[in-house]
Amino acid sequence: MKHKLLIAVIIIIFLAGVIGSVLVLLSPTKSHVRVLSDGKEVYAADLMQAQDTVFDVAYQGHVNTVEIQDHRIRVRAADCPDNTCVHMGWLSSASMPIVCLPHRLVIEFTDDTRSVDAVTR
Repeated sequence: MKHKLLIAVIIIIFLAGVIGSVLVLLSPTKSHVRVLSDGKEVYAADLMQAQDTVFDVAYQGHVNTVEIQDHRIRVRAADCPDNTCVHMGWLSSASMPIVCLPHRLVIEFTDDTRSVDAVTR
């Protein structure tokens, strides 16, 4: 009886650890983002303070439409052949940025904690 109880407690602790780890990995702890076009920063903002907006990022005659909504960011549309950046959805992890290789676009979380108010260059 004691062995079954011990095994049950170990399983519960293990499952709690797994669930907690998944929740931590899936929830972004960073809110500062930057948008890079051909390696140059074209937009930076704190998503917790940014207003909902849509803007275009052009590169050599091609365009990616970036959307900020409800404190999230994504590529809403792109005129590249595969639309991988669009299919990536909302940016959710610092370890996996949104990338459009044909247009040299990167959207990523950053550790930049200076006061940013949606800078566009």
